[in-house]
Parts: sequence; structure tokens; C-alpha cells
Amino acid sequence: MKILVCISKSPDTTSKIGFTDNNTKFDEAGIQYIINPYDEWYALVKGIELKEANGGSVTTITVGTAADEPTIRKALAIGADEAVRIDAEATDAYFVAMQISEYAKDKAFDLILLGKETISYNGAQVGGMVAELLDTPYVSLASKLELNGTTASITREAKGGDELVEGNLPLVISAAKGMAEQRIPNMRGIMAARSKPLNVVAAVAVDALTSTVNFEMPAPKSGVKMIDPNNMDELVALLHNEEKVI
Repeated sequence: MKILVCISKSPDTTSKIGFTDNNTKFDEAGIQYIINPYDEWYALVKGIELKEANGGSVTTITVGTAADEPTIRKALAIGADEAVRIDAEATDAYFVAMQISEYAKDKAFDLILLGKETISYNGAQVGGMVAELLDTPYVSLASKLELNGTTASITREAKGGDELVEGNLPLVISAAKGMAEQRIPNMRGIMAARSKPLNVVAAVAVDALTSTVNFEMPAPKSGVKMIDPNNMDELVALLHNEEKVI
């Protein structure tokens, strides 16, 4: 079984976020990057579990620059067999999807896994685009995946409950919470990652379809307003007139 796992980076959740160039570019000064948790905890670990159960190989793919290689090496330390880095800055979801699909189109992957979204942009676009570009069935928000030969049984999030889907490989699947449990790389995995192949591939030309106008920080949080516990009328009025929640 050949499994491709799409890996992206996200700022560490403790990083202080800021912008430069008149709020048109993300300020990377002092930022510590991590693997996007949805890609790492659920997609990557599930891919490794399937390899351990069924044999085969796990390849990760990242669209990024040489500065992203420490993040990629962590995926190898967790258990991926090899990594591919498309040598380009990830500009938008379409650009990333085009690079992934161009690489994967003649590699005969049985399964392509990725996190349901990134924690930095929360776009949830790449999976569907990759599936469309490869003309491959797509299942999103998967919280459980079981394989029986070439048939996949997938449980996915649905409004008010879960939905059970079955499909034949090859498939593209975006992974959500519940798909797997986080793995911490051990020393043996960290040492082995140093010698695992990390192949750099030139990016294909893609027309720019989007551009960033500007970023905005969330509005500052207002101070806490204390209400006398015996004054329920004032509380209800504030919730109705100011917060618009009732």
C-alpha cells in the first residue's frame, strides 16, 4: 500500500502573531513553527498505523522552502518512510493543491491523507481541490478509517451525528479528531529520520488566482462587566441588546 500524507506548517500556538508591509504579510520574526496538528496527529499517525497493519510505505509531501525541513524531519521521526518537499512558498490553497496533485498524478498512491484544515488559516480547501485535480473520490472530516482489502469504511462528522461511508481505493481523505492518537517521536525515530530520504522537487508553474489584500487582528476584548446576581433583568437585557445571543 502506498500512502501519501500532506504536511503543512503552522505557527506554534504560543507564538505572538503580527503582520508587516502594511498588514499584507505575516511577520515570521521569532515564530516557532510546528507541523499542523490535524496533519500530524490524525493524518500522519493514521497513515503510519495503516502501514504497520497492512504493509507498504508512507510518504509525506510539503509545499515549502528549505526553512521547513526541520518540521518535515519530525514527520520522518514519527514514522514516515520518506519525504518530498516541493520547493516553493505556499501562497494559497489552489497553489498547494496543484503542486501536490502534479506530484501524485503518476505515483499510483492508494490513499492520500491530510488534516481537515490548518490551525492558522482554517481554510479546509486543499483536500477537495487535490481530489478534484486527481479525479479521485474524496471524503472529508473523517474521524475513523478501517480498511478491508481495497475497501475503506469511513466514519465522518455530520450535523447532529456521524455518517458511515464506504468506498474503494484510491481515495483522498481529510482527517479530523478521533482518526488517531498523537505519537511522540522517540530517540530511535529521531536518529533514523536523519538518514531517511527528503527529496526536493521543483514546483510547477501555477497562475495566481488570489492575492492578499490585508490581514486584520481580532478586535481587543472588552473588559468584564460584573452584574449583581440578584439583578437578572439587567443580565438578560445585556445578553439580548448588546451580545445578541438571546
